[in-house]
Amino acid sequence: MILTRPDEPHHTRLTRNLNELLQELRVAQAGVQILFAFLLSVAFTERFQTAGEGVHDLHLVIVLLATLAAALLIAPVAWHRVLFRKRRRAEIIRAANWCALVGLTLLAAAMTGTVLLIVMVVLGSGWITFTIGSAIGFVFLLLWFAMPLRIRWR
Repeated sequence: MILTRPDEPHHTRLTRNLNELLQELRVAQAGVQILFAFLLSVAFTERFQTAGEGVHDLHLVIVLLATLAAALLIAPVAWHRVLFRKRRRAEIIRAANWCALVGLTLLAAAMTGTVLLIVMVVLGSGWITFTIGSAIGFVFLLLWFAMPLRIRWR
């Protein structure tokens, strides 16, 4: 990790920050795109067709979460292209940071929901399904948000 140097020019720092952010988004974008493709294919399986209304409703919510996550995680790339060479890097970085955080939150919700959906189809509804879904959601909350925020506030 490159630390900010006091003598680093502002333009260089902005360029480095934007490059780091876009590189991080590549990882998240791939994940959300794979999840989205999986969710789309699920709707065409025989088992899904015979699943109950609750499974169909949950699936729709998860598809919408994944769609919004994809939109937010890909948006900074579009911003960068539209504002290329317009000297707006600081604004792009601020917006991209917000998009990344909200997009990751929605991605975590979509992934948690996907696990919940699969458990519902395999085991049905019940306390074990709720427990597994809650545990997965807790893991995302802990690893993606709570631990980094704890380090940040120290």
